Amino acid sequence: MKNEEILKIAEEEKVKFVQLQFTDMHGTIKAVTIPVHKLKESLEKGTWFDGSSIEGFTRIAESDMFLKPDNSTYAVLPWEPENKKVARLICDVYTPDGKPFEGDPRHILKKVLKEASDMGFKYNVGPELEFFLFKPDENGKVRPIPHDGAGYFDYSPRYPSEIVRTDIITAIEALGLEVEASHHEVAPNQHEIGFKYGDALSQADKCVTFKLTAKTIAVKHGLHATFMPKPIFGENGSGMHVHQSLFDIKTGKNAFFDEGDKYKLSKTAKSFIAGQLKYIKGISAITAPTVNSYKRLVPGYEAPVYICWAQINRSALIRIPRYSPGREQATRAELRCPDPSSNPYLAFAAMLKAGLEGIKEKLEPPKPVEEDVYEFDKDKLQEHKIDTLPASLGEALSAFRESKIAKEVLGSHAFKVYLAAKEAEYDEYRLRVTEWEIDKYLETT
Repeated sequence: MKNEEILKIAEEEKVKFVQLQFTDMHGTIKAVTIPVHKLKESLEKGTWFDGSSIEGFTRIAESDMFLKPDNSTYAVLPWEPENKKVARLICDVYTPDGKPFEGDPRHILKKVLKEASDMGFKYNVGPELEFFLFKPDENGKVRPIPHDGAGYFDYSPRYPSEIVRTDIITAIEALGLEVEASHHEVAPNQHEIGFKYGDALSQADKCVTFKLTAKTIAVKHGLHATFMPKPIFGENGSGMHVHQSLFDIKTGKNAFFDEGDKYKLSKTAKSFIAGQLKYIKGISAITAPTVNSYKRLVPGYEAPVYICWAQINRSALIRIPRYSPGREQATRAELRCPDPSSNPYLAFAAMLKAGLEGIKEKLEPPKPVEEDVYEFDKDKLQEHKIDTLPASLGEALSAFRESKIAKEVLGSHAFKVYLAAKEAEYDEYRLRVTEWEIDKYLETT
């Protein structure tokens, strides 16, 4: 929409305030709220803000930055009261000299999308975000205590979470997300709401919108929505499986499809897959960015650990959904290791960069593995030359430090600040004495 159209709609909808949203390096939504009479100025010139307190942004001496709204992201927040209507615009971050800020996650994704475009490709993704709903205790503290008793695809009007999920769907559809399906997931209190695939930038915008909406609606029902990857010991964790494909810009056709291939995959698709398999360890600190992420990435809980690909095998890192005649445009590769604690802008950027490198290097993937890899012993893993994902954030950061893909995607500034933040996070965890250690060692040593 043009600026004039947005101003007209805001006036017709009687909007009082506008939230200018952006994310920090970790994917946390930040916002500057302006009265609606400042909207025209913001659309034309941007809105200044102090970036010195935003992690990963800038030093105090260089703190002045401004937000430039993306007009296509205009929407009215459906949970705000009618007499105090609030619209939102997702923004790009700029420096005072009018250049995109190199540490802005949205800009980082745009750079890699431009690289794909220069190669003739459009990158489409369909992320599947899982989350948990928990009840705060009498003191308001959230604990991962199951309360709904439901399982995979279970439905019961007795569970308040069913009402919450419906309200979340209503809210995200009002914000422009097209929901395809929703259901209760495998673990108690766990849910998934799937929305229609699209270009990676708009999908990243939708991911952060979805997470904000889920948390907001949950609070209104006295619950807490968390995208923590593994909140309950012994239960399945929450993933963000990402279905991905490249489309030829000139023809509009799916560049992953080849009628003559057994898996209906083109050479482009196979090289893309090979690139992700080759470089995934180095970008794991982006796609699975927390200490808790690696409590999910263990055998036995439907989360991938082994670096291989397959069609029907859900233990593989990359799964190729079965081909159906007439659905050539739906040919895709599902990367199963990302989780919803990741910053979607950075995750999609790193995933795309790894795939593009595979195409540039004309890589060929290893043979697909259709057996359940969780059943493989060490000898069989070696026989198939199957490597594993990092087992901890510490291992992931070791691979990240040496990753050319991570360095090229993030750029020198963002790479340094992201690494420093994650090293500090891991050190904090490493030095903490846990309840498990007390229970295990206090009386026995």
